[in-house]
Amino acid sequence: QGKGLFATKNIRKGETVFVERPVVSSQFLWNALYNYRACDHCLRALETAEENAQRLLGKSSLVLPHPEQCGIRKDLHQQCPRCQVTYCSAECKQAALEQYHQVLCLGPSRDDPTHPLNKLQEAWRNMHYPPETSSIMLMARMVATVKQAKDKEWWIKAFSQFCSKTANEEEEIVHKLLGDKFKGQLELLRLLFTEALYDEYLSRWFTPEGFRSLFALVGTNGQGIGTSSLSQWVHACDALDLPMLQREELDAFIDQLYKDIEKESGEFLNCEGSGLYVLQSCCNHSCIPNAETSFPENNFLLHLTALEDIEAGEEICISYLDCCQRERSRHSRNKILRENYLFTCSCPKCLAQADDADVTSDEEEEGEGETDDAELEDEMTDV
Repeated sequence: QGKGLFATKNIRKGETVFVERPVVSSQFLWNALYNYRACDHCLRALETAEENAQRLLGKSSLVLPHPEQCGIRKDLHQQCPRCQVTYCSAECKQAALEQYHQVLCLGPSRDDPTHPLNKLQEAWRNMHYPPETSSIMLMARMVATVKQAKDKEWWIKAFSQFCSKTANEEEEIVHKLLGDKFKGQLELLRLLFTEALYDEYLSRWFTPEGFRSLFALVGTNGQGIGTSSLSQWVHACDALDLPMLQREELDAFIDQLYKDIEKESGEFLNCEGSGLYVLQSCCNHSCIPNAETSFPENNFLLHLTALEDIEAGEEICISYLDCCQRERSRHSRNKILRENYLFTCSCPKCLAQADDADVTSDEEEEGEGETDDAELEDEMTDV
């Protein structure tokens, strides 16, 4: 679990507990292949709400009403002149350049499969299919950030704030992230990572033990970042003051749109990448959380919001499980938490159900043999 985070004052339900920027973040490598377009620095969606809906629906003729409610400003988008990576603004382009992009810019080698960074990214794609549970490029940005920094020790201390695990626990985490053949895969990743990014100052990160530790750090502390221009458009439309008939028509249109998207693309997902957040990573888990994370600004700024009143001195807890998982039996919930986060939950809900039989929920029993592996692949929900 995290280190524990406690309220310093009374917080009312619905209040923002804090807003946090990630120490480092990265898009998932599958985004480019599937044309998910987000700013390479802050992960703000680059496609308009209409383009977002058209892609998810597989229908290029779709027209959204109230297009003025979409906040995407394509006129502000900029690209790196050397590698054509796209940013939502000049500010993001500059921030990336100053923090890590000088090291990671592929320049004219962007499409060269023999470039060490491209070899690393391709190896990761071949080892781990979407949805990703850890991004090798998050680790690459950590290295690049330190390599570019004037005060390297400051950044190393920043990364050292995240929860670390013992060697045995790290091995369990890596095994979970990479699967049964993880030893060979991890060593191949380490060699490619070293070829692409080695730095004498960070030499310990490139040893077998250091690389495994880095991988486990990202795997257990990485927070999925969800951005969606369509979601932003829906929220903006919800806030419109419309006559009753127009409101009913718009609500019906949106409801049907989501149903059609689910039919075409499966459950609507908007996870663009992951990031490392110091405060958020301190939050412990509870099956009845009193706070939740969200990304209402359509970028990597994480908002932690109170789900109920929280008194000064009370611990702030989030859930490492999604809503459906939290409704499963105590045995099922702890099975997921042990396999993915290496702890057994002792929140009030789990303690109240301590005498329940150690059986999985009905939902799991129905298809346990067929779906366990696939479900567990998705259950690193914070990553």
